[in-house]
Amino acid sequence: MYEISTDPARLDVPRIHQWLSTDAYWALDRPLAKQQAAIAGSLNFGAYHQATGEQHAYARVVTDLATFAWLCDVYVDRAARGNGLGTDLVTAVRDHLAPHGLRRILLATADAHGVYAKVGFEPLADPEKWMSLGLR
Repeated sequence: MYEISTDPARLDVPRIHQWLSTDAYWALDRPLAKQQAAIAGSLNFGAYHQATGEQHAYARVVTDLATFAWLCDVYVDRAARGNGLGTDLVTAVRDHLAPHGLRRILLATADAHGVYAKVGFEPLADPEKWMSLGLR
């Protein structure tokens, strides 16, 4: 029912921006220019309805394609939720990155642990080793 693609030309950037800036707790009020810059510097995944071509989900990955990746901005349109699309999207990301032999793929989530666990993500074994610098 859905096709997942990394073709940047297919991204519905205004729709992605609308989703994230108005409905995603981690990106509320993100300016369009900031979203465009994030898309430009990332590996992007879109999920498109096969019959209509309309984009129903989005994810992006910040990566060097050698050792590390950060999965972020995963969003499924509210009307398309509950049918496994989020799991399919994250599975596609995992499978796309697998041939690169990355040591680690990280993500942060406040409420979707079950979706990511289905794909093999686990809590950090040693979270005390990790640090962050929270620049705005």
